[in-house]
Formats: sequence, C-alpha cells, structure tokens
Amino acid sequence: MRSLKKTRRIQIIVIAAVALAGATALIGYGFRGGIQFFMSPSEVTAAPPPPGQVFRIGGLVEDGSLIRGEGTQITFRVTDGGASVPVTYTGVLPDLFGEGEGMIGTGRYVDATFQATEILARHDETYMPKEVIDALKEQGVYQDPDAATGS
Repeated sequence: MRSLKKTRRIQIIVIAAVALAGATALIGYGFRGGIQFFMSPSEVTAAPPPPGQVFRIGGLVEDGSLIRGEGTQITFRVTDGGASVPVTYTGVLPDLFGEGEGMIGTGRYVDATFQATEILARHDETYMPKEVIDALKEQGVYQDPDAATGS
C-alpha cells in the first residue's frame, strides 16, 4: 500500500513539474517579440543596439530640430542633455508633441538614426514618463515642473 501512495505522489510531482515547465515555455514564447527595452540617447550613442532590435528611446525633443517633411514625414533629434540622436517618423504626431517636450519612441536604430514606428508624448502639461525623468536626472538636466510653479 505504501509503494502505491509513493508512486502516486511521484507521478503528481512529475506532472506538476512538466506543467510548470510548459507554462513557463508558453509565457516566454508569448513575450519573445513583446519585450522592449528602454534606452536613453546617451546609452544609444555609447553602445548602439543591433539594427534589427526593437527598443524604446526617450528624452526631450531638441529645440530647433523638428522638421516636417512632405506628407507625414517628420525628423527631429531627441536628447537627454548628454547626447542627441536623430529620429525619423512617418505618421501623425500626438497633439502635445513639440520641441522641448518629453517623448518616447518605439522603433529601430539603423544607420545612426532611430527609425520610429510609434511616438508617444506626455498626456498633459506636467506628466513625463519615469524612464525619461531618470535619464534626464542622470545627465543633470531634469527640472521639476512643480518646483518652477511653486505648487
């Protein structure tokens, strides 16, 4: 009787381990294309990612760099105060997108230019993504908007 109980327990443990390994493999397979890393312009210029790697870049749109081309073609530079990266984008920009404003772009770094497939801008006058704030603080150029207004 004891060996039957022991055999059942071992079978249950093995089945649970196989199920856990299978679930982990399925989760990994599902995330393989969906995990995107964030890089600041300084990180991109210091160690450029491979051309096919999709990642997110964030910072401030450099003053005087925004150029609207024909149709929906836009070029600009994104900076964190330490480095600046040229960006190209084809599409409609968010309403609050502009020079000196925070942004995050998703895309690839090809031929020393970030080719964005998506551009996100802050959604109100005071919001800035945490990654962008951290990158700007690291370069010593972040200014707290609440400190300027005294709120």
